[in-house]
Amino acid sequence: MTQPTDIRGEHLRTALSLAASGIPVLPLRAGKVPFGNCRRCADNACGGRPNMKTAGPCACPGPCHAWAAATTDPDVIQSGVWRRAWMRATGVAYHPGGAWLTVVDLDNADAVTWARENLPVTQTVATTRGEHWLYQGPMRSVNAVRPGVDIKSTMAYARWLGPGTGTMTELPDVVRALTVKEPAPARPAADTVPAPAGGGACRHRTPAYLERGIAMAEQRITEARSAIHATVYRTFLAVLSTHGRCGCLTDAHITRLFTAAQAKGESARHCTDAWTNARTALGM
Repeated sequence: MTQPTDIRGEHLRTALSLAASGIPVLPLRAGKVPFGNCRRCADNACGGRPNMKTAGPCACPGPCHAWAAATTDPDVIQSGVWRRAWMRATGVAYHPGGAWLTVVDLDNADAVTWARENLPVTQTVATTRGEHWLYQGPMRSVNAVRPGVDIKSTMAYARWLGPGTGTMTELPDVVRALTVKEPAPARPAADTVPAPAGGGACRHRTPAYLERGIAMAEQRITEARSAIHATVYRTFLAVLSTHGRCGCLTDAHITRLFTAAQAKGESARHCTDAWTNARTALGM
């Protein structure tokens, strides 16, 4: 359904007001999602902000990089390309981390009840199904830290639903702790891994074989010029399919792969997700 002109104009006015307060904004289209990348920026062709996850140089004049396109510049917000986006927008979003904020997104009544019992009181904004709790201070964004609870701060966007009620308080340690996972069990050292069933020797016990595989994987990620996230996933999949079933991979090997991926703009979270998805695809 096409929105009335006055509502679309109100989105732009809201965005300009927020930007004047130092809150980076961006338009949302139907479905409460950001505008997609334009053709010139698809597959990181623009040279920055791959897969909308990292900010970087880009000559694109449009709001097509999700949270990374959020801005406080009124000239950009009112520019021709952005104005056309506002005319199609169904809402306003903002980048909490860019405003030095953290949003605890409580998606249902049970999550709200949990927050009221466990989190310090702060500024609260009602949402369609729950509440946003706003704290002063940024942190990394993580979804599903517990049932119905997401953390939105750096490298994320939140929908603007008004100023809410209450007084905003400093980001507490109890919220930061929500993103800390229990350490994974230590992997067995390569020299303690039992031989495969059938009594054959494990070929990965040859240090040169494993080292060559890891080095080739690092090189493949480093030399990628587009579709970085897909390249990282496929590389992780290849490493795990070759080296992942006999326990020879160590934390040091995995750290090398994650470091190469993060040097290309991947976040630690996306590295972990890609690794987990690759393991799942292989039934590991």
